[in-house]
Amino acid sequence: MVSGKLSEKKVGWIGAGRMGYAMAERLLKAGVDVSVWNRTREKAEPLAELGAQIVDSPSDLASKDIVFTMVGGPADFIEVTKGENGVLTQGANVPGLLVDCTSISEEASREVRAFANDVGTSMLDAPVSGNAKVVKAGKLSVVASGSKEAFDEASPFLDVIAEGVSYVGEGELARMVKICHNVFLGVVIQSLVEITVLAEKGGVPRHAFMDFINKSAMGSMFSTYKTPSLVNLDFTPTFTPLLLRKDMELGLSAARNLDVPMPVASMTKEIIQNLIGQGYTECDFAALIEMQAKNSGYQIESEEKEVGTGL
Repeated sequence: MVSGKLSEKKVGWIGAGRMGYAMAERLLKAGVDVSVWNRTREKAEPLAELGAQIVDSPSDLASKDIVFTMVGGPADFIEVTKGENGVLTQGANVPGLLVDCTSISEEASREVRAFANDVGTSMLDAPVSGNAKVVKAGKLSVVASGSKEAFDEASPFLDVIAEGVSYVGEGELARMVKICHNVFLGVVIQSLVEITVLAEKGGVPRHAFMDFINKSAMGSMFSTYKTPSLVNLDFTPTFTPLLLRKDMELGLSAARNLDVPMPVASMTKEIIQNLIGQGYTECDFAALIEMQAKNSGYQIESEEKEVGTGL
């Protein structure tokens, strides 16, 4: 049975891609009243089997108490909020709280926050760390910023969606945290594929090397759940090189504005650009290991080993 605070609010959800779908699914399974809009309606329709109402436009969600957004980027976020048929453009009929989980720039976030404030809607930035598999395992992380009142209102729902929710303060601070996080993600995956290829070319099987790394002080939830991709070369997309490049560029732009030198991140961004230039666009960013192997003079092959994700 749905708990008291969750049953008090009607929720709108905008964006049913890989991440948005999995996050909305968790709310529905917790018994939350959720209505969903997605640009491609067919992608959202399976959520109706869990009780979701599928609507035809973001504006159809304007009467909801809380509206979550999980869309492709800043242009999409601006369109579904303050654009034609946006959820915040229905006059006096606007949601009390807008919670955005998209990875966007501080500038885009600030623009929509100002618009939301003008029409009487509070806004909480709540970008996430993880992929759809992490969401389904209940191990997603959320970093949130905005007024403390907005955070407290959204918390019961965020606690259903994620395992760890961190409040970092007012305004757009969560955007900076998320951008820094994803720059770190890019640097870590490139470092991981470099040392894995080094170990393999030195005679160590990838699955054995990753088993050691994951059990060592250098292991992490990230290295563990990426192990099947690196061992068996499964590049089914969870986060594409194109999306990673976008976030690296956001981070490096912030670094330039703040006069913070980032030599390692800058080089990593160029490596990701190289990957994209070689045609790796719709796959997972773990494909960096294939390019690293080619640059190291050999053709990497799947080890066809059963390895766990740790999730």
